Amino acid sequence: MDEFDSLSHSKWECQYHVGFIPKCRRKTLYEPLRRDLGELFRKLAEPKERRIEEGHLMPDHVHMLISISPKYAVSQGVGYIKGKSAIHLARVYGEHKRNFVGQSFWARGYFVSTVGRNKEVIRWYIRDQEQEDKRLDQLSRWR
Repeated sequence: MDEFDSLSHSKWECQYHVGFIPKCRRKTLYEPLRRDLGELFRKLAEPKERRIEEGHLMPDHVHMLISISPKYAVSQGVGYIKGKSAIHLARVYGEHKRNFVGQSFWARGYFVSTVGRNKEVIRWYIRDQEQEDKRLDQLSRWR
């Protein structure tokens, strides 16, 4: 049986497959941003009873398998991660040294799906999607 997380009066296993994109689907998640964002997402998840189980930063979008406590809404968790990471990116890679308001790095929406018992399939999808996209791109060039 799987290990469940617990709160004072409940045991839980709430995992979600989440995806989101930068504004205008810019292919900006390359080298320096890509390396920095993975660790940043993990740090932002910890304080509010969230845990990123699996994640992959594609050139133009983010996929993650995230565990969120039932005390918090999924929208609250994703909004927090997107907002704080946008502020961090503006301070580190942009010219904004103080508060970052009026602009945003991420597009407004996001994709979310409950994982349930097919966690390994979702993990495989997140890990191997980039190679699959490259393979399909190669096939489409020969048509």
